[in-house]
Amino acid sequence: MDTNIQTAEPVIITGLNTGQEDYDYSMIELAELAQANHMEVIDRIDQVIDRPNPATYFGKGKVEEIREVADANHVPTIITNDELSPSQLRNLEEGTGCRILDRTALILEIFANRAQTKEAKLQVQIAELQYRLPRLQTSASERLDQQTGGGSGFTNRGAGETKLEMDRRTIQHHISHLRQELAAIDKSEQTKRKQRSKSAIPTAALVGYTNSGKSTIMNGLVRKYGAAEEKTVFEKNMLFATLDTSVRQLTLPDQKRFLLSDTVGFVSKLPTHLVESFKSTLAEAANADLLIQVIDYSDPHYKQMMETTAKTLNQIGITDIPMINVFNKADKTEIEFPVLEGDDQVVISAKQDASLDLLIDVIKKHLFKDYVTATLLIPFTDGHIVSYLNEHTNILDTKYESNGTLLKVEMSVQDYQRYNKYEKV
Repeated sequence: MDTNIQTAEPVIITGLNTGQEDYDYSMIELAELAQANHMEVIDRIDQVIDRPNPATYFGKGKVEEIREVADANHVPTIITNDELSPSQLRNLEEGTGCRILDRTALILEIFANRAQTKEAKLQVQIAELQYRLPRLQTSASERLDQQTGGGSGFTNRGAGETKLEMDRRTIQHHISHLRQELAAIDKSEQTKRKQRSKSAIPTAALVGYTNSGKSTIMNGLVRKYGAAEEKTVFEKNMLFATLDTSVRQLTLPDQKRFLLSDTVGFVSKLPTHLVESFKSTLAEAANADLLIQVIDYSDPHYKQMMETTAKTLNQIGITDIPMINVFNKADKTEIEFPVLEGDDQVVISAKQDASLDLLIDVIKKHLFKDYVTATLLIPFTDGHIVSYLNEHTNILDTKYESNGTLLKVEMSVQDYQRYNKYEKV
């Protein structure tokens, strides 16, 4: 028997429908988030209401219904579709007798379980602590014990409050310490990004909704165009399969090179603290020459997913970088693929070679649009330059003349500036 198999925890998902257009979609997504956290959704309970109850989120009758359904099904955990206030969280736990996990806490749990690198782990810890901070509370028994100690009736008055303040200071100090650690890592990453920038190799970043196929595209392109030592990235059909940004160098058959990064996916109602914490991880996207938004075309809610991506990119200050839209998973639809629509929209299946070839063609048109075609006459004494050009540029034609090698070359602006003294006019 495999003792490593994780048993799914039974849960009930709940939500308030206050008239929002995307309510059903957000509840479907909540169920998928629960599944991604190794939970089994036993039931779904909704309430149509004008506004949340400030004390218990749900109305009194609905709280009782949730308790009865949870008791009948022996469910220990209730998940709510919105982030709850500290008092709502506390009152709902008391009213249902269950652990209450709001949407924010659920996403934080997933991130905590998936974080692999030190940077991602620090980012999640900071977000978790920021979430906990306003939800600290001192139990009644603690306050009673502290306040009934010896001396006059006023000696220890407010001691429970002091304990709460101490807890807050401890967490704030911990957050500050973690941020210093994160800043040191970010400084190192900034140095790496500057070195890549100096190399004049253009960069593209895969962005988009979680589970849209970004990692599948990354792996397909790495297998076709990566160096032998380049590793593929983890991919799985679930929300937030990976949180870590990966960067790979790709070399195309015409010797054009670019860096491709695979960034953490987005989801609707992504916790603000988490977005803030992951800004450094998403710096690869912020510094890219081209964004490649990957969209799950087979999902009926793909337009909402695109809106979420746009909103999240705007939240982290990424607003003016050119972007192409890749409508992926077309093999799960009746739509023809691979197809190019205009200059910046492509319909593909990441699992098909022809689709990846079309995607590369679109990426090339954007990343290498400033490339220069020139005819260079390289003296035979400068054979090392011919070797460099053969290795790093696209040689369109080669002829040997009496006074040197005549090359028709497609090259970057930087290479052209370096070697234009050899240009044959």
